[in-house]
Amino acid sequence: MEENRKVIITGIIFVLVVAAVVLVYFLFIRGGKEAPAEEVTAKAPQQIPLDEALKKEEIITEFAQMELGKSDDLIREQTKELSSHPKLARWLMTKDIIRKFTAAVDNIANGLSPIPQIDFFTPGGEFEITKRNGDYRIDSKSFRRYDSVADAFLSLNTEGCVKLYRQAKPLIQKAYMELGYPTKDFDETLLRAMVELLKVPIVEGDMVVQKGVVTYIYTDSRLEKLSEAQKHLLRMGPENVRIIQEKLRELASEFGFPQDKLPSPETY
Repeated sequence: MEENRKVIITGIIFVLVVAAVVLVYFLFIRGGKEAPAEEVTAKAPQQIPLDEALKKEEIITEFAQMELGKSDDLIREQTKELSSHPKLARWLMTKDIIRKFTAAVDNIANGLSPIPQIDFFTPGGEFEITKRNGDYRIDSKSFRRYDSVADAFLSLNTEGCVKLYRQAKPLIQKAYMELGYPTKDFDETLLRAMVELLKVPIVEGDMVVQKGVVTYIYTDSRLEKLSEAQKHLLRMGPENVRIIQEKLRELASEFGFPQDKLPSPETY
C-alpha cells in the first residue's frame, strides 16, 4: 500500500466516467440491432430538432479538427453539465486533460498506477490505522475519505457522457496513438481497465497490514499481490468498491457484454 499515491482515485473515476460513455455509445451507435418491420411502422421515428443536430455536428467537427494541445477549454465547456458535483470541477482544472486521461486509463488497464498523469486529486483527511491484538488494521475512517468519489461517479449524467465521448473520441484516439498504439482502438483498453477493477475483491473483514520498508503492506499475500491499480481501488473500502463495481456491471449489461466474460463479484 502506498499512501503517497492515493491520487490514483482520480484515474479510477475518469475510467468510470468514460466507461459509461463507451458502453452506451456502442450499444446505441455501433451495436444497435435493426427493429422488426412491424415495430418500425407502429412507431414514428424520433426527430432531432434541426438546430440541435447542426450544433452537435459543429461540435464533433470542431473536436476532429482541433489540436490535442488546444483542447482543454473545449473539454471544460462540454463537461459543465455532466454533473454538479464539486469534485468534477476540480478535475477539469488540470492541463492536457485528454492526454493525461488516456495515459491513465492505459496504465490501469495494465495494472499500473496512473500517478505520473493524475497528480491533481487528493482525498481529504489522513490515512489512519488502528492497532488491535498486536496487529495493525486500516481504520474505516480512511475509507470514508473516498465516499465523495463514489458519489461523484453516481451523479454523472449518462446522456451527457455519451455526447462528450462521441465528440471527443477523435482526440482520445490521437492521444492513444501518441502512446505508441498506431492501430489499436482505445475502447479495447478502456474495457480492459474496467475488467481490471472488477477483479478487486470486496473485503468485508479487517484489512491487516504491517510496516514495510517505506510504508505499510498487506499481511494477506493475496491482497498484497494485487496490481497497483487494484490496490488503490481496494483502499476505497468495501462499501465504495461495491458501489463502483455494481455500476460497472450495470453499464456492461447495457453494453451487451456477455456476463460470463466479466469477473464474478467476490466477497473476501
